[in-house]
Amino acid sequence: MPTKSYSQLINNVIGQLNGIDRMINDQKDCFQTLTQMKAARSAMNTLMNRYMQENFESCLLSCKRKGEQEDVCKKFFNEIIQNS
Repeated sequence: MPTKSYSQLINNVIGQLNGIDRMINDQKDCFQTLTQMKAARSAMNTLMNRYMQENFESCLLSCKRKGEQEDVCKKFFNEIIQNS
């Protein structure tokens, strides 16, 4: 099964967020709105996980090249892992 491009995944998230904005502005049902928020969060997690899977090695190499920012990179990756 072919994977979606980053642009398609980003457009999906944008579409969901726009829908949530309309739901809030139109004072739609709370549970429907929260369900859409969960879907948007899931779509964002999918995008982030795919990006990390495909770019993790280059991200790590980038941290090593920067040297003094290595602690910042470690904190950043730990935060991503804990929040996913």
